[in-house]
Amino acid sequence: MTEQPLTYPLSKAEINLDYDLAIVGGGIVGATLAAALKASGLKIAIIEAQPLPQAAARRRAYALSLISGRILEGIGVWDSILPHIGKFSKIRLSDADHPQVVKFHTTDLATDYLGYVGDHQVILTALQEFIGNCPNITWLCPAAVTGVDYQLSQATLSVNIEGKPQQIRTKLVIGADGPRSPIRTLAGIKTRGWKYWQSCVTFTIKHQASQNDIAFERFWPTGPMGILPLPGNRCQIVWTSPHARAKALQELDEAEFLTLLEKHTGGLLGKIELDSERLVFPVQLMQSDRYVLPRLALVGDAAHCCHPVGGQGLNLGIRDVAALAQVLQEAYQRGEDIGDVKVLERYETWRKPENLAILGVTDFLDRVFSNNWLPVVAVRRLGIWMMCRVPFLKTFALQVMTGLKGRAVSLSH
Repeated sequence: MTEQPLTYPLSKAEINLDYDLAIVGGGIVGATLAAALKASGLKIAIIEAQPLPQAAARRRAYALSLISGRILEGIGVWDSILPHIGKFSKIRLSDADHPQVVKFHTTDLATDYLGYVGDHQVILTALQEFIGNCPNITWLCPAAVTGVDYQLSQATLSVNIEGKPQQIRTKLVIGADGPRSPIRTLAGIKTRGWKYWQSCVTFTIKHQASQNDIAFERFWPTGPMGILPLPGNRCQIVWTSPHARAKALQELDEAEFLTLLEKHTGGLLGKIELDSERLVFPVQLMQSDRYVLPRLALVGDAAHCCHPVGGQGLNLGIRDVAALAQVLQEAYQRGEDIGDVKVLERYETWRKPENLAILGVTDFLDRVFSNNWLPVVAVRRLGIWMMCRVPFLKTFALQVMTGLKGRAVSLSH
């Protein structure tokens, strides 16, 4: 894999203004959908606001679940990603300083790993290169959608491409443009949910622990802390706290911050040092009233957002696009109109209930564990005690969080 993503300069002759589907948003979720449809025969445009190197340069890492790995393997891009990301074969779940720890192992699922952790640049670069030379996929970037006209047999997008207004006609528009999705807003789709009292401080560290194959989920009354292993004895940390405290953690002197971090990680990582800046973002739960309308489908954060506990966010988006790709390919092979709402409702019926279940689980975990009320503390510690002693409960929880309990996707390359 090259260090920098490929770039695909546009010329007037290269832009075909008629597509089967236009994916608005060329991040990991949007690019995964294009990759999943690479061999489908559908003509695809990816409309991305940033130049490709800039889109891939984001300093962030994500947990990838077992099901996400299998989806990316089915697409054919996993071999370009796997050697460059972290893998973990153990998970330790604990409640603050309470001595009892739930320990998950690969033997619980009979798998090689329990999950993966990948840098944004590694994942998106691999996807960009995978679809880069595909004749039926065109990148339009930097480009911004300024309007969409949904008609009976097509949708027409008004797009500003490198400063020049264009009209893009397509059978189907895909909103993969994030939690503040302009595509969702333009379509008038309402959302339900709430903003949490918490924000996340995200950053990477270097450490000197002898092992780097353990993921930690440690719950504190102020919010959960996720510690995810990256290559090179690094970890991505997602530290959730009330808004004011999260801001204070971001601004704290580095030496004081590391001292506090060592206390919160229980010294399990040995000597640590910061490897990136500390970023803060607020946390919200959101579910769109609809995922689809005639000629429109929403995927990933444009359709839903959840609390980061358990690292479910990106994984839900990858499962969305895998399900949508399967629905679209099957409809296309049967000669159906891929923009017909009856076709698209098969995707919504599949994914919306599964996403809602995970949103509920993450909300429950955050509320039960971010709490010092003694009856709740007693209940959650009973739950930890039971998971340690009832193998079925532990395995079931692990299957849910790794995506293995959802409806299977059929993708091949």
